[in-house]
Amino acid sequence: MTLLKVPLSCTVLEASQHRAAWALQNFPRVCVSFSGGKDSTVMLHITALLAREMGKKISVLFIDWEAQFSSTITHCERMRDLYKDVIENFYWVAIPLTTQNALTQFEPEWQCWEPGAQWVRQPPEGAITDPTIFPFYRQGCTFESFVQSFAEWFSQQRPAAMLVGIRADESYNRFLTISSQRKQRFADDKPWTTAAPGGHAWYVYPIYDWKTADIWTWFARTKHCYNPLYNLMYQAGVPPRNMRICEPFGPEQRQGLWLYHVLEPERWAAMCQRVSGVHSGGVYAGRDNQFYGHRKIEKPAHHSWRSYAMFLLQSMPQTTAEHYRNKIAVYLHWYQKQGMDDIPDSQEGDVGSKDIPSWRRICKVLLNNDYWCRALSFSPTKATHYQRYRERINQKRQQWGILCNNN
Repeated sequence: MTLLKVPLSCTVLEASQHRAAWALQNFPRVCVSFSGGKDSTVMLHITALLAREMGKKISVLFIDWEAQFSSTITHCERMRDLYKDVIENFYWVAIPLTTQNALTQFEPEWQCWEPGAQWVRQPPEGAITDPTIFPFYRQGCTFESFVQSFAEWFSQQRPAAMLVGIRADESYNRFLTISSQRKQRFADDKPWTTAAPGGHAWYVYPIYDWKTADIWTWFARTKHCYNPLYNLMYQAGVPPRNMRICEPFGPEQRQGLWLYHVLEPERWAAMCQRVSGVHSGGVYAGRDNQFYGHRKIEKPAHHSWRSYAMFLLQSMPQTTAEHYRNKIAVYLHWYQKQGMDDIPDSQEGDVGSKDIPSWRRICKVLLNNDYWCRALSFSPTKATHYQRYRERINQKRQQWGILCNNN
């Protein structure tokens, strides 16, 4: 099915205000997912101002990643105080959550606020530091699992809206998050909604059709506050398209690691001690080179892309290599079932956003430290199920004869 963009009869600002107002009018519980970045800041401003005008209350969810800029923490505190009259609950979450560490193959995941670790900084007063407050929390809980379970918990088994500030033009994956026809909508005329797991909450994307220029135009015209870190990024020469404020060690976010070294040297030193691979990430991730295979990748002249993938797997720590072999085996087996004995060594467009199968794409996943193989259309496996999943796929690999004995 071809997806077409349909022009609106109003501005994106008017459309987003309509969507946020609709959520406030139709849901007894509304929560804004807030990161401190420009997009979620615009969304919180718009929603809170409407709530104030309509006499409504909202809640806010902020995930504190421990390793964050001081400017971001200060901005979040300012936003909390600015709209305290309409914010019923500000969930400042500072509990152990597991997420990807795309800086190293030796520790491909890390856990913020890990018990017993020497933290980068201390959580602020009033933050939620006790995981037992959330009955759904489990040890090793990933960020993705937490936010999904939070939506259902927040709903209290009543209709609830989770407002999420993602924009479709940021990436192909974010475009699919909103445009996928397989996802349930609240109604046919609400394409900017999707059903959250659990059956009671709905994700609402009020600014999904905004461009980056729309965001900064809104700030310029309204004079509302935004994270001052963006000013520092601009002065440091970071292009607007590369300005990201969220977890610092993911495949996209690592490109801005060097800024910690420049802007907050003391925090940078603490991060280098806290998380494996931070120093090398700060040196190489921000450069336009092939260290992490971010944009362009090349292989040694004597290798095919398939043999280069085997070489990369053999060079990894055994546990990490087995993790990738399991994922790649499932990927190859799926294409075998489609009648493809083996995927091409390379083909046009295979290292872009769209999943076009090739061994070159697999090499990019390995070089990019894409631990959960999102570029191969996988999603993170729940920590509680991972060991069982790994054992099952190991058995399947033997049955399929794929990637066993390094073949």
